[in-house]
Amino acid sequence: MGRLLDDLAGAIYDFLKFILKSISYLLAGGLIVGALMYIVVFFFSFMN
Repeated sequence: MGRLLDDLAGAIYDFLKFILKSISYLLAGGLIVGALMYIVVFFFSFMN
């Protein structure tokens, strides 16, 4: 019974770690792309 609980806890830990890492990559990518797009739009706003 202890081994089953240990495996279940490990599976839950791995799943939550995967979700957290995925969300972190998504937010980092959005921040990088958003910052670059803001700089491009800011630059082109002076050309108008």
